[in-house]
Amino acid sequence: MGEEIMNSVTHGVGCLLGIAGLVLLIVFAALRGGGPAHMAAAIVYGVSIILEYLASTLYHAIQPARAKRVFRIIDHSCIYLLIAGSYTPFCLITLANDGGPALFFAVWAIAIIGIALECFMRERQPHWVSGLVYLLMGWLVVFKLPELVSLLNPVALALLAVGGVCYTVGVPFYIAKNVRYLHSVFHLWVLAGSIFQFMAVILFVI
Repeated sequence: MGEEIMNSVTHGVGCLLGIAGLVLLIVFAALRGGGPAHMAAAIVYGVSIILEYLASTLYHAIQPARAKRVFRIIDHSCIYLLIAGSYTPFCLITLANDGGPALFFAVWAIAIIGIALECFMRERQPHWVSGLVYLLMGWLVVFKLPELVSLLNPVALALLAVGGVCYTVGVPFYIAKNVRYLHSVFHLWVLAGSIFQFMAVILFVI
C-alpha cells in the first residue's frame, strides 16, 4: 500500500505540472504567432502529458482489483500517447519540411497498434515487452538526428537528449516491477525526462 501511495504521489505531481504546462504551451504558441501547426502541436503534446500522468496516478491510487486492471490498461496505453505526443511538436514544426510528417504518422501508427495490443493481448505478453516497445519507439528519433542537429538549437538538442536518457534509464526500473519501490524510481526518471523535453519544446520549438 505504501508503495502505491508513493507511485500515485510521484505522478500526481506530474499531472499537476502537465496541466500548468499545457496552459504555458498554449500561451506561448499564441504569443509567438506560429500558426495552426504550432497550436495543434502544443495542444496534442500538452494533453498527452496530462493523460499519461493522470492515468498513472489513478491506476496506482485505485485499490479494487477489477478497476485496477482496467486502469492498468489505460495507464500503459497512455504511455504510447505520451511518446507519440512528445514527437508531435518536432514532427509538425521542426521537421515539417524534412520528413517530419512521415515520422509523425509512423509514430502514431505504432502508438495505435501498441494501444490495441494493450487492450486485447495484455495478458498474453511478458511484462518486459511493453517496456522494450516504449524504448524502441522513443529512440526512433535517431533516424532524424542529422536533421535535428542542423535545425535545433544546441541547448534544445541537449535537453532532448538528456530527457531521452532519463526515460531510458527508467526502463529497467519499470521492468523490475516486483522489487518494492523500484516502480516509484521509474516514475521519477519518467518525470525528469518529461521536464527536460518539455523545456526543449516550450523554449525552442513551439
